[in-house]
Amino acid sequence: MSNDGLVTAARTAVEQCMALEASESCVVVTDDKRRPIGEALYEAACAVSEDTTILQYPPGDQHGEEPPATVAAAMAAADVFLAPTTKSISHTRARGDACEAGARGATLPGITEDVFVTGLDADYETIAQHCRDVLAQVADADEIRVTAPAGTDITFETGDREWNTDTGIVHDAGGFSNLPAGEVFVSPTNADGTYVVDGTMRPHGLLDDGQELRFEVEDGYVTEISDDEIRSQVEEAAEEVGRDAYNLAELGIGTNVGVTDLVGSVLLDEKAAGTIHIAIGDDAGIGGDTDAPLHLDGIVREPTVRADGEEVELPR
Repeated sequence: MSNDGLVTAARTAVEQCMALEASESCVVVTDDKRRPIGEALYEAACAVSEDTTILQYPPGDQHGEEPPATVAAAMAAADVFLAPTTKSISHTRARGDACEAGARGATLPGITEDVFVTGLDADYETIAQHCRDVLAQVADADEIRVTAPAGTDITFETGDREWNTDTGIVHDAGGFSNLPAGEVFVSPTNADGTYVVDGTMRPHGLLDDGQELRFEVEDGYVTEISDDEIRSQVEEAAEEVGRDAYNLAELGIGTNVGVTDLVGSVLLDEKAAGTIHIAIGDDAGIGGDTDAPLHLDGIVREPTVRADGEEVELPR
């Protein structure tokens, strides 16, 4: 990986996506395995603001695990935070508290140098427009039904929960996005049906042709998981939080037309235009009320999405 690629991607994140100003403070949060990306972001931020710091800690054991208290405090005290980490902190109290305190930020969970360079080589104003177009079609719907060729047929109720957009443009205090970005998502109040992941899901990465992971959902909880490894992760979390580990946490719609092929990174693949993703576990960080020590996204290819019976035009 060329250093020039990292430098360019870091500048896009700091200058276009975050719009860091010279008068603002910035903290870069990273871990031992993502240090090169953290350093690239740190250097890009230092070129804009002298009030820039970098914090590094050992990788967590699970996605959704809280970072150390010192890291959480630094995020909440900054104007801007960027967090390239091995395990996701997107759906943690630390991230939520930082945004509530007025910090704006972006997490880059599971980011690799290749995904960083590829995913930040994008026109984020165009991505933002696709997000607005999808949001306009789903925001007022009471019921969302998703079907797909591999066998997905699941219906979601959103109740009074708001849809969110992940545009990559984070210019307002308290704003938040994943990077790379490009999705519209909601934490449903209820869900029933079947979803079949045939794209990407941890811990497998990009699934082989014909490989499918099947999940049965009743009354907003996952009741059956076909895959032993994923079932084991959820069962382990259930030892800590019980039934909440099985919570149907998220429905997301990808809007990034720059992502033309799935590569095996959930962070990038869940943003691919023309896909949807469904997550198990924690949703408190995205408008729900379930605290769980995991958030497992699975990508579904070639979905048809209907909002109150009307087919949603997805970006392709």
